[in-house]
Amino acid sequence: MRAVILVEGISDQRAVEALATRRGRNLAAEGVSIVPIGGAHAIGAALERYGARGLDVRLAGLCDVGEEHAFSRGLERAGLGANLDRAGMEALGFYVCDTDLEHELVRALGVEAVLQIVEEQRELSSFRTFQKQPAKRELDLEEQLWRFMWNRKIRYATLLVEALDLERVPRPLDGVLAHV
Repeated sequence: MRAVILVEGISDQRAVEALATRRGRNLAAEGVSIVPIGGAHAIGAALERYGARGLDVRLAGLCDVGEEHAFSRGLERAGLGANLDRAGMEALGFYVCDTDLEHELVRALGVEAVLQIVEEQRELSSFRTFQKQPAKRELDLEEQLWRFMWNRKIRYATLLVEALDLERVPRPLDGVLAHV
């Protein structure tokens, strides 16, 4: 193993794997592993295991905006920087998604393309029922789609990446893969 991409969960792992395939990369052959760490607060242990004090492989990572502080603090505690802002994190190969990766993907694709994917998955009627919930009625369509995918994101992460125009890949997803 020469590099590890640390991601919060399985849906992020699937999205990075799907983009690597679309970009013609064979991560296994390149010695790159994508490791879901089970949430942002596990970043410290992951950095210990794979960083300079552990396997000492090249590192990259992806987190949600709400977890940016946990990641920057973990990187600092691992001795990889001090007072890291987002630019400092990116210089280390760690990228932050605005809200989360699924939200980035929904925005990149646009609502019509995402609705088409939902329809292809035979979940359009479930989505329409979801939209009728009182707490969801006031949300815009993009927000409704993102929230609908919350408990389906492991499956949808791959589908959304497969549908992307490669010129519109969200910057954090493209950046983390390019870093390794």
